[in-house]
Amino acid sequence: MEKKRNLLSKVLGRTDIIAIGFGTMVGWSWVMMGPIWVNEAGLIGAIAAFIIGGAIILTIGLTYGELTAALPLAGGEFVFAYRAMGNRAAWIVGWIMSMAYIGVAAWEGIALATAINYMFPLPQVGLLWEVAGYQVHMSWALVGMLGAVIITLLNFFGVRPAVLFQVMATAAMMIIVLFIFFGGAVFGSVDNIGDMFGSYEGFSYVFLMVPAMLIGFDVIPQSSEEMNIEPRYIGKMILVCIIVSIIWYILLITGVSLAAPVEIRGSGVIPMADVASYMFNGDIFSVIIIVGGIFGILTSWNGFFIGATRLLFSMGRAGMLPAMFGRLHKKYRTPYVAIFLIGAVCVTAPLLGMNALVWFMDTSTFCALISYILVIISFIMLKKNEPELPRPFNIKGGAKTGIFILAITAVYLGLYINANVNLSGVSPEFVITAAWMLLGFVMVKMLNRRRKPVSREERELLIFGEKFARKGVRNEK
Repeated sequence: MEKKRNLLSKVLGRTDIIAIGFGTMVGWSWVMMGPIWVNEAGLIGAIAAFIIGGAIILTIGLTYGELTAALPLAGGEFVFAYRAMGNRAAWIVGWIMSMAYIGVAAWEGIALATAINYMFPLPQVGLLWEVAGYQVHMSWALVGMLGAVIITLLNFFGVRPAVLFQVMATAAMMIIVLFIFFGGAVFGSVDNIGDMFGSYEGFSYVFLMVPAMLIGFDVIPQSSEEMNIEPRYIGKMILVCIIVSIIWYILLITGVSLAAPVEIRGSGVIPMADVASYMFNGDIFSVIIIVGGIFGILTSWNGFFIGATRLLFSMGRAGMLPAMFGRLHKKYRTPYVAIFLIGAVCVTAPLLGMNALVWFMDTSTFCALISYILVIISFIMLKKNEPELPRPFNIKGGAKTGIFILAITAVYLGLYINANVNLSGVSPEFVITAAWMLLGFVMVKMLNRRRKPVSREERELLIFGEKFARKGVRNEK
């Protein structure tokens, strides 16, 4: 083989998996949206929305669990799609999923500035421009830019420091939400709950937000190559992270519903902070909530950063993106080119302002759901075409199970598009996704003109290595 296959270091354990998955899934949105969910759908309605929506995401997690345990390699969706459908499908899945990760990572800087501004009002100085009706001030943008620099450097100096930070921040965030739940149970009142069920529209609103709240479990496959545990446990941990996240949201919703009446839950810039302040009758408690939210921002940011960089690394290593993305730092064994690229995106993103970045958040959810569909199709095809593939975490029912999961996921995607995407006009989600795909196609075309073609045999080994490469492809002449 002409090209060297760079290998990531196997240094992560089970606790790291939980922190990566759960910490990425539960970010900042609960601080902004938790009380609103209760007001819109009622206590029972909001819980039901998360249980039903979470169950759908859990079925998707089953396919991820089996495929990750069978192929524990950096790249996740990209690797699965290549195995099942070949070059083009793999590139499409990988590139779409990279947009999902980058969109969220880019938004986190603005979320951080919002949280900091609540505790320490930032001076509105250095007006730069207005984007989509939002005035961007340099004083505001600098907070997000500084956060991006810190996250970038944290990831550059090795996966261990990045994940150690993830573990500590995730633990702190979990403690704070338990604080909300028990605070609501002890100091709150059932009189604060209000309508138990809310409206059908409210239920639908919360139900269709669940995918956005639970995106992040898919980061686990991206980092699976760096995990020093048995593959079957990786598959199980994906499901554990989804289940824990669903329970976590249910505890949050229950605590909020008891903690404060409807009028408090629906007011303020950061509703959860107002709920905490009312519940304990002290502004210091709102600060505690904001600190928990900041931990959530950082865990989500760090997790999606890891996911994006490992995905680009895997595609670069396979020769489907410029080779520089597949490089590892000699000392720290991190994909430093991909890290600095994503870092540059995150540093510049706050300059676009809040409203523009909301488009990217919506695009991320849309792209993630599309990728989920393609992963499920890969699951079905591999069940049919490679029944002999070792599956340490095996989902029963064969391809029929995959078809069932595909059907309910497709319905869910259809409902999401109908509710959240402007089908009658120009939708930002479609425009951004189309622009991203066009950028990728142009880059690949330029790449193919300048480099020597990669043979099927060579690409098989670059993606899978000797251990997981298919013998029939590996031995092709």
